[in-house]
Amino acid sequence: MRATIQLCTYNRAALLERVLDACFEQSVADDIYEVVLVNDGSTDATPEVIERARARATCAFITVNQQNAGLAAGRNVGVARARGERIIFIDDDVLPLPNFVEAHLASHERHPRAIVRGAAINVESFDDLPPPVWSIAQYSANYFWTTNVSVPLETLRAVGAFNESFSEYGWEDIDVGLRLRFAGVRATFNPQALVYHYKPRAHADNVEAMVRQARAQARTAVQLARLHPHWRTYLATGNYAAARMLHGAIRSFGVPKRCRGTLHELPPDRTLSDAELRAARRLAKDAYFEELERARTAT
Repeated sequence: MRATIQLCTYNRAALLERVLDACFEQSVADDIYEVVLVNDGSTDATPEVIERARARATCAFITVNQQNAGLAAGRNVGVARARGERIIFIDDDVLPLPNFVEAHLASHERHPRAIVRGAAINVESFDDLPPPVWSIAQYSANYFWTTNVSVPLETLRAVGAFNESFSEYGWEDIDVGLRLRFAGVRATFNPQALVYHYKPRAHADNVEAMVRQARAQARTAVQLARLHPHWRTYLATGNYAAARMLHGAIRSFGVPKRCRGTLHELPPDRTLSDAELRAARRLAKDAYFEELERARTAT
């Protein structure tokens, strides 16, 4: 087995069927790769989606159902079940192109010991996809971003795979990337290993969830810095004096309060305008840095 596509899912039944179909519709032979899916305690129609997918699967399709334990724990379950020489990570909101596995394996042929970073095109719907032409505007500099990345399976296992102490949102893949980087594993980028990444337009009732997620990400950013007290960590997370001072000044000038005013009493199902989306993102950013300061000083 040359490759494993590994993904975890949690309450994404509406997207998962399309994602799995795309995983099965690859240009390589069916016996070259497998799909390993971990259902992390979904409470929606995910089990029914999985059973329908099982009937359509053309390659080996391994599923694990577990109580909700978080993404790092779910990834480790997938790593333990994987049989491919290379493991390719995607998320449950990612639609791979038919040449996806082929492109990852081609890069591994050229760089056998490397991380292969693929490309992503952000889309608001899987029903209206743009041409599969990636541009530098959507480049991610993340060394190991599990939206679209692959690595030799044994290399990943050698560094300990995912740290399950990352139980909240954010940074668990960056932690793996730092450990791989410090172990001397190089990375290469292949824009032909392409996915569509579902990024729907936010609605008014998404704003508080954005803020909560930002606060969780700040707490895990502090956790990451404690594990890896390195300049790369501080730059990636914004956990350095200049950034903290800048965002503290923004708060002191009342910017978050004005953003709240912009978003006040919007109907919950209202799609945010460009100005409202900027305000929501500003609120989330403010929450991130406010929580970062609190988490840094917590015992």
